[in-house]
This record gives sequence, structure tokens and C-alpha cells, in this order.
Amino acid sequence: MQEELQQIIVSTTREIFETMIPMDLAAGPPATEQVQSFRCHVSGILGFSGDIRGMVTIHCPDAVAMAITANFLGMDVHEVNADVIDAIGELANMVTGGIKEAFSANNQDIKLSVPTVVAGKSYNINNLTDADWVIIPFTVSEGTFLVELKVKPQKS
Repeated sequence: MQEELQQIIVSTTREIFETMIPMDLAAGPPATEQVQSFRCHVSGILGFSGDIRGMVTIHCPDAVAMAITANFLGMDVHEVNADVIDAIGELANMVTGGIKEAFSANNQDIKLSVPTVVAGKSYNINNLTDADWVIIPFTVSEGTFLVELKVKPQKS
């Protein structure tokens, strides 16, 4: 299952950047440890439920979040502001939508929540600790961001 989840994240994220965010993007090898503490980051979080429940979280250092926003919206961005919060929330929404399509192709029905975005100088995110997880780092010229997927099958 891990390899399938990794491929879903990589293909979905690449497709979004190829069609919506004109930035060169390189996927790295999956993380071997979970990351829960962040400094000067913006994290877009979106949960889902149904046949499978889980969460997608995009963790971006401030500079990467601003660069993604600038390229996504076609404007200069010099600080983490409402545009950055909205853009990272929308990125989480698009990645989760792509993941939903992949699950739907395997006859697994899921419903998406509304994205939540956390930004700050120091924060922790610790959710679904007993779920299967995969974290893929992606590198753009401004740095590296993480796309995290946690999934937990519903109990019958």
C-alpha cells in the first residue's frame, strides 16, 4: 500500500504543478520519519472520510509558500498574508481532490472536508497517529515542501 500511496502523491502533485503552478518541481524519496514540529511554515490540512478516512497536509516553509503563491496567482508576494493562506489551502484542496480520484478509481468513496491552514513561527501538528502514512518531499528553487498523506480504513 505504501508504494501506491507514494505514487498517488507524486503523480497528483506533479499534475497540479504542470497545469496550475508554473514551477519546476522534483520529488524526493519518501521520508522515513514523521514530521510534527514546524518553524516559520504554512501548513494546509484537509481531512476526508468515507470508505477510508485520513488527512492530506502540505507543509511549506514560508519562503516556499510565498513562491508557490506568487507563481499560482501571478503576483509578487513578500510576506505570509491572506493570499498565501488561501493559496496553500487551495493547493491542499487540489492535491486531496486528486487523491480522491485515485481512491474512487478503486471503488472507494470518500468525502472531503474544507481545508484548514496553520501558519506561524512555531507549531506542532499531530493527527491520526495510528494511521498508515507517507510523506513525500518536493523541491522547488526556493526550497523543499512536504506532502503528507495519512489513511486509515474505516472499521466495519
